[in-house]
Parts: sequence; structure tokens; C-alpha cells
Amino acid sequence: MSRIKSKFQDLRSKHQKALIAYIMAGFPSERDTISAVRGLAKGGADIIELGMPFSDPLADGPVIQNAGFQALQKGMNLDKFLLLVKKIRMETDLPLILMTYTNILYRHGYDKFISTVKKAGIDGLILPDMSIDESKDFLQAAKKNNMDSIFLISPNTAPGRIKKISDSSSGFLYLVSVFGTTGGQQQFQNYTTHAIKNTKKILGGKIPLGVGFGVSNPDQARFIIKSGADAIIVGSAFLRLMESTPSEKIESKIGQFTSSLKKATITE
Repeated sequence: MSRIKSKFQDLRSKHQKALIAYIMAGFPSERDTISAVRGLAKGGADIIELGMPFSDPLADGPVIQNAGFQALQKGMNLDKFLLLVKKIRMETDLPLILMTYTNILYRHGYDKFISTVKKAGIDGLILPDMSIDESKDFLQAAKKNNMDSIFLISPNTAPGRIKKISDSSSGFLYLVSVFGTTGGQQQFQNYTTHAIKNTKKILGGKIPLGVGFGVSNPDQARFIIKSGADAIIVGSAFLRLMESTPSEKIESKIGQFTSSLKKATITE
């Protein structure tokens, strides 16, 4: 059983939903990334999503785009990413997910790339631009290496396609809560609630549903959880906090913010 699946089972037994936290590897620096991970672990994050920067991040809003740009400017690449993951693995057993773009995997070869990141300590992959219709080679490589493949759906994905995508997903299914790119929302629209409830009905409990894009505070997290999500995914809010916090305070600040979000996932 994968770390991700095991984590969701453990949370169900405790009447909790998952808090999935996204940060960009190498932002604002590699040392700060480690500090943020420590804060996430201490604050109660259940799963950590590590972004590996890409030059053309189509799904990312301005906050994540900026973080990726800065990380690239400071030399973040696959070799440095792998070293960073190995350091993180020495400190925590939390599930780690890599979010990046298909071109990076294609260039290295799916099997070689997935095998390499798996050995470093990655448990799952999110590729926002990977089409389910073109995913055969990717899925074969993921299955061969016991790597969870997490696909995305949107609020207007048709029911039949949701089923097709969920059948190819493992770990959890990622519902994009709003139309557009990542980043905080003032408030969620009715279509978000409808999409969560509709998707949960289609999934029938076969795979957990994570909801992200736009969740940036405990009230929003609570709203998404009450709508039926099995996990909330928070990214831009963490990056904004890291950018505005001195390096020596990142661990404690991230820890405090993580703790406030985690409280929203406790349902009993």
C-alpha cells in the first residue's frame, strides 16, 4: 500500500480529512524549503506536495509562477530537486507528491524519471497538463514503479469523463475548485459545491477527492470540507507567507498557519 493510500485510511479512522500543502522546491531558497517542510510537519500537514519549477507553467497562477521563476533563477533543477527530496526524507515519513509538467518527464523518459524520483522518496505525481487520452505510457511507467498518478478534473468535466479519469487515478483525484489558474479566491461559487457533491457521487467512495486552487484560509478550508471533500489542497497561501517571512521565522510561521488549516479538517 502506498504512503498516500495509507494516510487517507489512517485519517478516516480518526474522523479527519487530509490537509495537502504545496510548496515550490528551492523557493525562496533550498534552506527555506527545508524550513517550510519542518513547519508543515509540525503544524499537522498530512501530505506535502513539492513543485518542481518549469519554464511554462500553464496551470499556475502568478504566486506559484513567481516562486517557480525564482527557483529556476537560483539554479533549481532535477539533480538539486532529488537531493532536496532525500534530505526531506531523512526528516519525515509524510507522503510526498511531485507536481510538475509532462515535458520534463517526457524529455528524461517516463520510466527513468519515475524510477529516479521514486528512489529519492516521492510517492505520487501530479502533471496538470497530462491528458488522460495520451497517458498510456506514463501510466505504465507509474504502475511499474508503484507510483501514484493523480489526475485533475474541473467543475465542468462531464460525468463520463470523471469516471474515466478516476479509473486511471491512484492516491486521490484532484478537483480544481474554480475555473482558471491557482491562487486565492475571495469566496467560492455555487458551482464549486455542486462539483464536489457531483464528483463524490460518481466516485462512490472508490478513491478520495482532493480539492484545490483558491483555498487560502481556515474558513475556506472548512467550506470545502463541509461540501464533501476528502482533502483540501493549499499552495499559494503558503508561498505568500514564505515570501513575506524572514528565513529564520519560516518554520514557526508555516507551522502556525498549517495548524490553523489542519483544525478545519477535523470533522468529529
